[in-house]
Amino acid sequence: MESLKVQEYMNHYPITFTPEMALVDASLRFLKTKQIGGPVIDHNHKLLGFISESDVLSKMLDTIYYNELTAYVSDIMRKEVLSVKPYDSILELAQGMLKSKPKLYPVVDEEGTLLGTISRNEVLQAFDTHRRATLALDKEHAAM
Repeated sequence: MESLKVQEYMNHYPITFTPEMALVDASLRFLKTKQIGGPVIDHNHKLLGFISESDVLSKMLDTIYYNELTAYVSDIMRKEVLSVKPYDSILELAQGMLKSKPKLYPVVDEEGTLLGTISRNEVLQAFDTHRRATLALDKEHAAM
């Protein structure tokens, strides 16, 4: 199980946001893709922050209530972001997910360049794939 790595199960093409993106556009991107959050990156794909649907919803409520016309991703993005490396263990990631609660982690290289994301669902997929492979091996050994 320790041999399962993040890079094997991560989403290589997540939705991303830029700091200068209007929240209305970010909201539309969430609606279109049904992703629950996403990394905020610069033009070199360096991770700058993270926003979630909840962050956008909260700010949009404020803008509607106060009749503000424009808000931007940079207004609400979290700059302190938990991220993982592609070679990190799925098992260790799952244990970390139980402690710190993010549902989606950016996957970055050593320079902080975004490579993708990994979600709780993808971690569960890794566990299921491992379970199925183990069951198949057990059946194969039993047949011998």
